[in-house]
Amino acid sequence: MKKCLLFVALSVCVWGCVGETTPALIPNPDPSLRKNSAQLSADAVRREYELNAPRGGTAPARADYNLMSRNFELANLSGQDWANVEVWVNQQYVVFVPKMEQNNAKRLDFKMFYDRDGKHFDTEGGKNPLVSLEIYKDGQMWAVPATLE
Repeated sequence: MKKCLLFVALSVCVWGCVGETTPALIPNPDPSLRKNSAQLSADAVRREYELNAPRGGTAPARADYNLMSRNFELANLSGQDWANVEVWVNQQYVVFVPKMEQNNAKRLDFKMFYDRDGKHFDTEGGKNPLVSLEIYKDGQMWAVPATLE
């Protein structure tokens, strides 16, 4: 019995520590996106939503999002790689993606998106739904079609 309680206590401690420092239990497949929460938050504070940026229309991209796993699968469907992409949720939460390869998808966990106040994106049980998903690249803001999985 003592061993079981000790295992549970250690599991809770480890789980709590992981949850505080990384946005996901499973590391991101893209090494450039394997940042801890403090790094992602600090990066978001330096970024500002480009409200007056020219609109590029609908991006040649697709996003599937899953509320259970709390992530997006964002695919670049264009015929070229993209560099220095800001991905914006609801014009408030952002994550920077250094490179998005053509015909490839990136897993972006909700906890990777931060606002200027250091708060990560969460739907909060429907109180904060996904309203818009956009990418800012090459000086233009592009809408991304998003589909619930």
